[in-house]
Amino acid sequence: LLNTQNNVLSTIANGDFNTQVPVVTNDEFGLMAQGTNSMIIDLKNKQEEVKCARDVIILGMASLAEARDNETGAHIIRTQEYVKALALVLQKNIKYKDFLTDENIDILYKSAPLHDIGKVGIPDSILLKPGKLTFEEFNVMKKHSQIGAEAIRNTKGELLDDTFLNFAEEIANFHHEKYDGTGYPNGLIGEEIPLSARLMAVADVYDALISKRVYKDGFSHEKAKEIIIEGKGTHFDPDIVDAFIQVEKEFVKIKKEAE
Repeated sequence: LLNTQNNVLSTIANGDFNTQVPVVTNDEFGLMAQGTNSMIIDLKNKQEEVKCARDVIILGMASLAEARDNETGAHIIRTQEYVKALALVLQKNIKYKDFLTDENIDILYKSAPLHDIGKVGIPDSILLKPGKLTFEEFNVMKKHSQIGAEAIRNTKGELLDDTFLNFAEEIANFHHEKYDGTGYPNGLIGEEIPLSARLMAVADVYDALISKRVYKDGFSHEKAKEIIIEGKGTHFDPDIVDAFIQVEKEFVKIKKEAE
């Protein structure tokens, strides 16, 4: 029984709360098993409370960006679905399977809406300008990535489990980096760019291409696909472009369902 209990506790330590110690006797060992199971239930409930609080924080922060830009609401819904679709394909690749666990994919999905949170720090005259930005205005707009990352970094505070905000910070800060090093804010190259941000780069650009704006019409899926493929190895991670091609029909479906 002690070995069984130790094995269960080891499983719990690895984050799996869907296990319990068998209660097979009515003696002190049975009471010990019952006590352990009660503790497991309490820990599982606390874990769910933490996840719920995490989701509320994300939605609250994302709503700030949505309030500044009427396009942002639908955009953040679509892009998080795109990120999840891409991640599920890459999960089958041995290169990524250890990182892209089901739990991490869920965290990426829930963190993705924060990618443009830094736009709350951009003046309306630039953020809502009905036309192409000047060179100076674009330099101001580019600051949204670092503004967003700093806001998320400050939010983390004393959280014991801040994995989801770590992902959110990466996405906000680096989703405009390019695979060949010509992006911003740091000019990172290749896999120097966090995988979370490389996923968001494809999702974000695709959605921007197909979306209508005051200064442009939306491109067709085929035209957007062509541009994504042209950016393979320069703007985008080649593996993620390959994943995009595999799930392009799902991207079209996501767009239609979000309309």
